[in-house]
Amino acid sequence: MASDRVELSHDMLVAALGDSWAPADVSAAAELLSGGEGQFPSGIRSLPSDLISAIQRERLLAAMLRATAQLGYREVSVQDVLERAGVSRPTFYEHFENKEDCFLAAFDAAAARLRQRLEAAGEDGETWRERLRLTLDDLLRFVNEEPDAAMTLVVDARAACPPSLLRRDELLDHFASCLDTQVRAESGDGAQPSAIAAAGIVGGIEALLYSRLNRGETDGIESLLPSLMYFAVLPYEGHAAASEELAVAVR
Repeated sequence: MASDRVELSHDMLVAALGDSWAPADVSAAAELLSGGEGQFPSGIRSLPSDLISAIQRERLLAAMLRATAQLGYREVSVQDVLERAGVSRPTFYEHFENKEDCFLAAFDAAAARLRQRLEAAGEDGETWRERLRLTLDDLLRFVNEEPDAAMTLVVDARAACPPSLLRRDELLDHFASCLDTQVRAESGDGAQPSAIAAAGIVGGIEALLYSRLNRGETDGIESLLPSLMYFAVLPYEGHAAASEELAVAVR
């Protein structure tokens, strides 16, 4: 099971914990974890107790994502999470009531990371198409870089529990609303697009990712960008404009 144990890098800890603790303490924690195969040395006392507690929680969230991606939510037990996190059962229940509580917290954390990434990725574009291209490019990179999180957000959230399904729907609605707002802002005085178009585009992209992730077919997934852009531009600007996206090289 040691090979399945999650490891939190310095950058992951900084991103998850923010600036609530001294950088030197966070760096020291990352170094201790890296030397202990993702687990703190027994009897550690050199770091603030609240920092250790916060890191233990992040390890449990990462372990839940790992276990869910490997086993599927319905097959995951608290013990599976503990083995991947390298923490004790009492520590788990200090942070979460049960498996579902931990899963929903892991979903929320992963969804927040994805939203922040995509919002940042689209800031450099000058038109809605450029912004969307940058955003979709980073979405596909997210799938490659955080496969456990991608599996949880796209695949397991559909069947885990009713609250996770609602969270999934809210996430998709958020992205559809962002796309609709961007397109409308550049429509000028002409006919405004239907909001259904954005929902259909986001739903179609999510369905494609679901199929690829569910079958484990993610190698080269970044090459889908031109096709996704064609699919997204077509209902707004027609075949000629959409076909231009097929010729745009993936960076």
